[in-house]
Amino acid sequence: MVQHRFLRLEKGQKDYNFDHKFTLSIPNSTGLGLVATGLKKDQIFVGDISTLYKSGNTTVDVKVDTYSNVSTKVTVNDILHGTKAALSFNIPDHKSGKLDVQYLHPHAAVDSSIGLNPSPLLELSAAIGSKDLCLGAEVGFNTTSASFTKYNAGVAFNKPDFSTALMLADKGQTLKASYIHYVDRPDGFTIAAEFSHRFSTFENRFTIGSSQSIDPKTVLKTRFSDDGKAAFQCQRAWRPNSLITLSAEYDNTKIFSSSTKFGLALTLKP
Repeated sequence: MVQHRFLRLEKGQKDYNFDHKFTLSIPNSTGLGLVATGLKKDQIFVGDISTLYKSGNTTVDVKVDTYSNVSTKVTVNDILHGTKAALSFNIPDHKSGKLDVQYLHPHAAVDSSIGLNPSPLLELSAAIGSKDLCLGAEVGFNTTSASFTKYNAGVAFNKPDFSTALMLADKGQTLKASYIHYVDRPDGFTIAAEFSHRFSTFENRFTIGSSQSIDPKTVLKTRFSDDGKAAFQCQRAWRPNSLITLSAEYDNTKIFSSSTKFGLALTLKP
């Protein structure tokens, strides 16, 4: 399967989470699992409960949130060799129905989706290549306005000790280049950089980050960007499948509010 190893360094990356979040996962050997999630952001609390049922090639995922919205997704694998189809819809939004069809090949992948409503949104993405080089593109088309909602393309080159990518995003308005290097050291030291240029405003952005193992159970990550932000994350596996994560971010552009954020996350798995 075409894959590209890439360390995301953009703002808001998931490695740095400063909101109050709680997640409870209860797996079940019979194929029925339960996950409860709660998130407090500023003064707003939202949560949801989801169940996942697996039987043969079929998976049913149902989620209910605090606003009584019900999201359902039914996935059927191997309809044909390498083909997967998924039907999703939300209640009470009767226009939310969507059908996704995916085809996977050792050297190619195609993913398409269509909205199940009178004015559907069509999306198509495809990638082709090998473990060393791959090309990909995606297109979105709005049938109501007869206009493209997105068109992006990219190329990636991978080697055992480094990976680089060049992407044209935001309907051709943004050019992004990224590079990640895996240093041959016992601590698994990795360094990555990302540069982006926006053609319409001539704005340039640059971010650099690193990751290394302090000991077999502890990983330290850092991130620095040209907008004055610096962040770090320290994650330790204090028992099998259980993690404790400490993160912090400093923003020297904030004058009238706190320039430093701290985060603490605890993950428990049986």
